[in-house]
Amino acid sequence: MSNNAASHKPRRKKKSTSGISRTETNADLVSIDEQTHAAKPEFPLVAFLWPTRGTTSQWLLVPLILIIVGLFRWTVGLWGYSGLGKPPMHGDFEAQRHWMEITNHLPMSLWYFHDLEYWGLDYPPLTAYHSWLLGKIGSFIEPSWFALVSSRGLETQLLKVYMRATVIVSEYLVYVPAAIIFLRRYGRAQGVGATSQSVALVAFLMQPATILVDHGHFQYNTVMLGFAIAALSSIYAGRLMWSCIFFVAALGYKQMALYYSPIIFAYLLGSCVTPRMRIGRLLGITTITIVSLVALYIPLIIGSLSNANRGVLLTNIAAPPLLDILPFKIHPKSAYYMPLLQVTQSLHRIFPFSRGLFEDKVANFWCALNTVLKIRQHIEPVVPLPRLSLYLTFMGILGPMLLIGAVPRPNLLPYALASSAWAFYLFSFQVHEKSVLLPLLPMTLLLGSRDGLTKETRAWVGWANMVGTWTLYPLLKRDGLRTPYFVITLLWAYLLGLPPTSGAIYYDHANQNEPGKERQPEDLYTGTKILHGEYYMAMMIWHGLEAFIPPPEGKPDLWVVVNVCLGAFAFGICYLWCTWKLVLGTNILDGYFGHRRKIEEKGADSRGRKSEKKTQ
Repeated sequence: MSNNAASHKPRRKKKSTSGISRTETNADLVSIDEQTHAAKPEFPLVAFLWPTRGTTSQWLLVPLILIIVGLFRWTVGLWGYSGLGKPPMHGDFEAQRHWMEITNHLPMSLWYFHDLEYWGLDYPPLTAYHSWLLGKIGSFIEPSWFALVSSRGLETQLLKVYMRATVIVSEYLVYVPAAIIFLRRYGRAQGVGATSQSVALVAFLMQPATILVDHGHFQYNTVMLGFAIAALSSIYAGRLMWSCIFFVAALGYKQMALYYSPIIFAYLLGSCVTPRMRIGRLLGITTITIVSLVALYIPLIIGSLSNANRGVLLTNIAAPPLLDILPFKIHPKSAYYMPLLQVTQSLHRIFPFSRGLFEDKVANFWCALNTVLKIRQHIEPVVPLPRLSLYLTFMGILGPMLLIGAVPRPNLLPYALASSAWAFYLFSFQVHEKSVLLPLLPMTLLLGSRDGLTKETRAWVGWANMVGTWTLYPLLKRDGLRTPYFVITLLWAYLLGLPPTSGAIYYDHANQNEPGKERQPEDLYTGTKILHGEYYMAMMIWHGLEAFIPPPEGKPDLWVVVNVCLGAFAFGICYLWCTWKLVLGTNILDGYFGHRRKIEEKGADSRGRKSEKKTQ
């Protein structure tokens, strides 16, 4: 007994982790107070997560994060939505419900043809399949929710609860897992610590625009965005075939994923030819992409053929324009007619070129230009607007495509994707306000990079998100979402230490008492401070004017037009910033500047030798 007692050693006490210290690994999370010289969290979100550093398992922390961000999503859903109490068309809520109705009660061959004047299906087939599944589950709970025709405009409380729940469940099955996996891979590949990864995850999942559009206005954008993130994550894992499948799924859910397609195409092509030609990889990527696209339409085509065999024929229905322009004619009784009819009709519905350049006021180039120069009067007679839109969009995406294709590095993809998406948002055809989610997604993912929580990246990502959410305000106001807009936006700004809740990110702590000291690497440029500061001030003034001063009688949309013009200019700056960061990341300028430096040094040496000779 005495030997056992003597041999017993008490447990070592764990080191206390409650204290905060600044190291090279957490320099972006911790700052030094200049008066007390004590370390403190750089911004509030770090302070909230700091106690979990080194002591809390990720298996416990991540579920807690998901519960908290889920509560905010559900709370936003307690407010209004698109079309609430606004007959006869209601809004996006009714459109999504109506698609669940028609996909459950009509044969597949009629999905893209039924009553197109009342929220006709105009999204790719994967949205239709998703609507069918949710409609089946909902009909099992309460058949009246999705009864054909009689359920139009239904706004019962239990239906609202079910529809809101389907958004959250769909998001947590696709978007959330994809974001967690990507940020882990993205961070580890660049040596980002676990605490910084958790900070980036919370900041990303609390992104205000996504919450307000999907859980407030009501849509399922996060399903498409989740597939796009999964494609990025597969690229980081080196699984290019899976990235093709996931990206085709994103395109198959919403056509807006085309904003990313030039970059994904250029990167995959560049990975096949740089630094050496890989024919096998190129053939594999091509094959899997084609097979995935075909698989996307197979259920629709097989279902339509089955309906035709059972006598469900499409009579008195005009053929879509794409079918009429084919160089050959197909008889309606031909075996190829039904598949071509379904594919061409879906493409006609997905790409509505007949609707015009834009419908509502959106913060892009065309709407901003239209305020000073009426496009349809001065430009359309000279150049067809769809063609002009195509030219400008191509010019905007060409640079990022060439850069990422020449230097296919995964860590550059968020910059390239954001640059391409901004170009599409600014110049492409039929842009909606909600499309701002596409460029904001890759920009917000930058928070998970090695420099993601530095002042520069956090300031630019935060500014883009704040301006992007601000441009959504006219839409959210119509939906009765003013209170969630202010609460969620200001909360996100507070967590990341951004204006209007805090201006510390634009304050040079190290230089305040030392005038004339050179700019430190972590400090922001003066131009950035001025630009961002003026915009934050302009947004606050705009909200005050919009709330208390009615627009003139002759200009009822004055405040919306100001919002559009300021937003379009800011998004153009975001496009330039993302493109410039992409250029710097490729290191293509190093050779140019290095060559110039050598020439200058050589010239200086020759001038020095000449002066020495003259002196002699």
